[in-house]
Amino acid sequence: MFKKVLIVDDHDAISKSVQQVLTACKVKTTDVVQYCDDAFLKVKRAALDDVDYDLVITDLSFKKDHRNANFESGEDLIAALRRDFSQLPIIVYSMKDQLQKVRQLVNQYHVNAYVCKDRKGSIQLEEAIKTVAQKQRYLSPQVAQAVQQKNDLEIYDYDIQLLKLLSQGLSQDEISQNFKANGISPNSLSTIEKKINKLKDQFKANNAIHLVALVKDLGLI
Repeated sequence: MFKKVLIVDDHDAISKSVQQVLTACKVKTTDVVQYCDDAFLKVKRAALDDVDYDLVITDLSFKKDHRNANFESGEDLIAALRRDFSQLPIIVYSMKDQLQKVRQLVNQYHVNAYVCKDRKGSIQLEEAIKTVAQKQRYLSPQVAQAVQQKNDLEIYDYDIQLLKLLSQGLSQDEISQNFKANGISPNSLSTIEKKINKLKDQFKANNAIHLVALVKDLGLI
């Protein structure tokens, strides 16, 4: 079982609930932070002091306040942790249940578990902790199909980058120039136009604005 766990959540009640679950799992040391930046620094500090965390449990959504943040979301934190601490077990504990988001976190960042916050959240979190401790992956039943079958709305990293720029108000020509400047290919204007039209058909969007709204609702950007 894990000995030292970091909880990253900006809701006190949730953090206390997670601590109770960890206590039931006989975890000796638990720390809590409310900001992703603080979480990353604590993990780095612990590693430097040779008292590493052996599990991180994090939410995905964090409310913005007066503080400037390098990591504005749990996904940002997970990406940073995976770069510097590739073997650190990570459990996502979130209200979000979009299959595309779960699939991305599992496939791209190799999260060890995804647990949905709902009526059985605490029970499933305990199951997840025990499962991950056995070096196996755990997904809440609500999202388990995210890795069991390919969804018709499956999209790739290239599409995500394009959609993010589109959501920022960039024109097709500006997206093409951005891709060229960053070495992303294909990057021709005609290719960008065809890809956007293909995505509109794929998501049954009426126009680019509708497309951006749909993919945001799905948690893809």
